Amino acid sequence: MRPVSDRFLTTVRGSHAMASRARVCTPGQTGVNPVGVEIPIVSGDVKLDATADIRATLDLTTEWEFPASAGGLLTPYGNEVFIERGIVYGDGGTEWVSQGYFRLYETDQQNAPNGEIQLDGRDRMSGIIDARPLAPREFGAGTSVAAIFDFLVGEVYPGAIILFDFDAGATTFPSSHVLEDDRYKFLKDIAESLGKVMYWDYAGRLRVETAPDPTQPVFTVNHGRGGVVATVARRLKRDGVYNAVVATGEQAGEQPPVRAVALDLNPSSPTYWNGPFGKVPRFYSSSFITTTEQAQAAADAMLARQLGLPYNVDFSMVPNVALEPLDPIELSYSDRHSTERHVIETLTVPLDAAGVMQATTREQILGGVA
Repeated sequence: MRPVSDRFLTTVRGSHAMASRARVCTPGQTGVNPVGVEIPIVSGDVKLDATADIRATLDLTTEWEFPASAGGLLTPYGNEVFIERGIVYGDGGTEWVSQGYFRLYETDQQNAPNGEIQLDGRDRMSGIIDARPLAPREFGAGTSVAAIFDFLVGEVYPGAIILFDFDAGATTFPSSHVLEDDRYKFLKDIAESLGKVMYWDYAGRLRVETAPDPTQPVFTVNHGRGGVVATVARRLKRDGVYNAVVATGEQAGEQPPVRAVALDLNPSSPTYWNGPFGKVPRFYSSSFITTTEQAQAAADAMLARQLGLPYNVDFSMVPNVALEPLDPIELSYSDRHSTERHVIETLTVPLDAAGVMQATTREQILGGVA
């Protein structure tokens, strides 16, 4: 969850006023107060998806002049839009919560010359995806993860801030690796081989880190007094669901390949490996996996993010815009006193006062990974 005050988390459960703000900025800024030109927000939303290559997208309607030249403020040729939504307190102060930086991809005016303008934006991962190398690049044996990320991300975003939750400077690979023609896939493969997720955060920083601990809920989505739930829908499915991960990789030299397996061995899980769901493994292979321990970590991390997927909940709620994909929450129903533990997969954050926040989750089944 994004950092907010206790006052924010208390106020969101009661009557309050909201505010939203958009600034068009020169690219490459970081932090939560960039220099830019503020433009009005007529309507729109930010969509966040933990399963997508581009985690955050923006749909924004504004009132502004349509660009008259390639250097216009709203041309999709480099400028970014920084988005915030916040709570206006009774004393007049506003606590803003950043929703991130978005590269402009489309500027659309359906009713020219004076109609409203619709902007399509995507987070900075879109730049990594777009910037495919013109020729192969080789990274020699012993090159650190930090050095690879600094080079490949820095080519697209000079001076980018990259945050690791491990010692990336001391993490190396014993053999050389060649980047062919897909910068994003190469970096994602490194992250996944280490059991990490990779995304651009609310402050414009690239993060390579372990997903949040699903056993530690950060917010309660509840009914009743102080509740935030508007509507809840739920479904069960099995398409695309697996209950085992087999991770393999290559060791240096003539050593045999490494291999590790993670299984859902929780008897109470709907996807229990030895249960009626059946045996549905996923196979993952990476040249960056060079030890059995690394293979096991990758398999465990992939399976941990999958457990519970047959049970999904869609709900709408009073917006708590500090929530993020992969945040664990507790969810209650109007006819129950007990709660279920879920992990957020997607969020839709409205940028107008009338909107409610939409979310989809999966129930987190605890334990049983081996």
